[in-house]
Amino acid sequence: MTTSSPSTILHRAETRGHAHHGWLESYHTFSFAHYYDPARMHFGALRVLNDDHVAGGKGFGTHPHSNMEIISIPLAGDLEHADSMGNRTVIRQHDVQIMSAGTGIAHSEYNHHAEQPVSFLQIWVFPRQRDIMPRYDQKTFAPAARVNRFQTIVNPLGETEGVGINQDAWFAMGSFHAGVEATYALHRPDNGVYVFMISGSATVQGVALRTRDGLGIGQAATVPVTATTDSELLIMEVPLALPQ
Repeated sequence: MTTSSPSTILHRAETRGHAHHGWLESYHTFSFAHYYDPARMHFGALRVLNDDHVAGGKGFGTHPHSNMEIISIPLAGDLEHADSMGNRTVIRQHDVQIMSAGTGIAHSEYNHHAEQPVSFLQIWVFPRQRDIMPRYDQKTFAPAARVNRFQTIVNPLGETEGVGINQDAWFAMGSFHAGVEATYALHRPDNGVYVFMISGSATVQGVALRTRDGLGIGQAATVPVTATTDSELLIMEVPLALPQ
């Protein structure tokens, strides 16, 4: 079920697009590859939110991107990365990776382990400025710093708390104990927030969310969250207007 009001849009987990390629199982919140829904093309500058699960030893061969901000957040396992900028690294749980594709890059992503699966969120955001020089950033974040609070993991270039993005966007993660209340304050009045429940359940802006549900929120300066079970969520604050 997908429901909306003038200021919210709700995407239940079971309404996402689904692809199963044997080695890859992927769930698409927004239209992607063979999944197309004209009502689910993007939320403001947030273009792609894929929930990917890759079998041991498998992955995505070298492929190109341009003029997109690409964020990878491992949820379990380790992801091996290589790109045309010369970066070769392993992205682990509690790491966040970002690439500004800019004028063009090519990269590959593989499960670093032959036996255990890896799961990660792949997120694309339209850039603030097009045709910039491609860039890469990766940081490790202490999970203890997000217990019962929001931890910034992505912020605009020039800020230092998270990995830098070529957009007026902020991402935050929070791990909340059941019953804990918290409030996310937006950085810009013209931004919106997309909340993705990684695990557990919570009431967000008065809407009950379960694991892998998503809620887009506009016209709000703050977003109240109450965990109804132990839960983890990702908040993506992005411009609502698409860049020209």
